[in-house]
Amino acid sequence: NTYGETTAPAAAQSGVVAIAAGGTNSLALKADGSVVAWGADWSGQSDVPTTAQSGVIAIAGGGNHSLALKSNGTVVAWGRDDTNEIDVPADLSGVIGISGGGTHSLALKSDGTVVGWGDDTDGQATPPAGLSNVVAISAAGQHSLALKSDGSVVAWGGNANGESSVPSGLSNVVAVSAGYDYSLALKSDGTVVAWGDKFPTGAPTGVAVVPAGLSGVKSIAAGYADSLVVKSDGSVVGWGADEEGEIDELPERQGEEE
Repeated sequence: NTYGETTAPAAAQSGVVAIAAGGTNSLALKADGSVVAWGADWSGQSDVPTTAQSGVIAIAGGGNHSLALKSNGTVVAWGRDDTNEIDVPADLSGVIGISGGGTHSLALKSDGTVVGWGDDTDGQATPPAGLSNVVAISAAGQHSLALKSDGSVVAWGGNANGESSVPSGLSNVVAVSAGYDYSLALKSDGTVVAWGDKFPTGAPTGVAVVPAGLSGVKSIAAGYADSLVVKSDGSVVGWGADEEGEIDELPERQGEEE
């Protein structure tokens, strides 16, 4: 909570329908289509523009930038722009999903294609040629993931720690989440598959090492060096780094369905 990113303001204490976390800030989408942001703001990542104060249906946090998807299929971005991560392509439309990476951004279009912009040092902002039939996306530090309608996963960008090396034979995937140097996939049977950097600094239990026997998972989230999953009984399981209590200080109210 160095920058207040885990202290939600009063404006985010009611009427919230979705949340997102950036590198050093947090976002909340309210039922009225407005966005509330808090935490670090040195790059303007928590300074929500007027265009994101109405008609927003989805939000995403990047390293030091933020994204909002509007009901008309357009995207609003704000915050750091050192590598053009908030320079949304002028003709971008028909968007149904967004994801913020460390210094790049991704948009999923209604036709199943993906558009990327921002830092492309490792090719993370340039989807593979011919990529189609995509139903979900996730951007991380230097790599990106796409889930296809057939349950397969495509990864591109940085691969220094194997984060873009999708396990052979991976199938029946229903969700993906890209961490800083690793990746997670949720399968239709409620199990989780991980690949990439297993033991980054501060992660003694292995951020890309799924706990033995983990099952009944319904959603996943990969962070910088810690992983979280929500199980079908409403409980949360976390593993990886815990230098600042990101997994050992899970709220007491586990097991309560929303």
